[in-house]
Amino acid sequence: MEALRLIRSTRHALTQARSVPEVLVEAWQACALTEAVGGHLALHGEEALRAGAQLLAEAGGHAGGCLDRPPDDWTGFGRAARLTELAEPGAVLRELRGLIHEVAEALIIVACGADTEALYWQCIDAVDAAAECKDAVTELLRTLHEEPDRDRDPDPDLVPDPDPDPAEPPERAAPVTVTLQPPCPG
Repeated sequence: MEALRLIRSTRHALTQARSVPEVLVEAWQACALTEAVGGHLALHGEEALRAGAQLLAEAGGHAGGCLDRPPDDWTGFGRAARLTELAEPGAVLRELRGLIHEVAEALIIVACGADTEALYWQCIDAVDAAAECKDAVTELLRTLHEEPDRDRDPDPDLVPDPDPDPAEPPERAAPVTVTLQPPCPG
């Protein structure tokens, strides 16, 4: 199956996840798919992409390792195993970058509502690993001389600032910082 279709299927499944176990399964699916896309590009992609794609595969594997593999009685199957082609690397990487971002957001939500410290740290570790995946995808997009989709999670390193009007001082919003704490035993 084509990579873009698999990524979009995974994004849809993540948006449909309504429970913590469902979110964790879909996050694991996304990590496995990230690993598979990186592996496919490392083996079959342009020469310029191969080293970066190998890093993406390793980062995806690490991210998946932060999450528990779905249980043996899990009725689903890994979407990543169905990856057979990757027609447009730029489009696939932009879509994958959006998926990784959405997975990180979902895991932060799960971490904020975690009822155990183990689940909290599992999610936080996976978010950190997802950031590595996102960085690897960004580097691959740079190698392809492409930009991420500006409508979804623009990366300030890739999106040039518009030419400012010299008569107007630039307006900058104050950054918002949210400190996450593990759940309190109670």
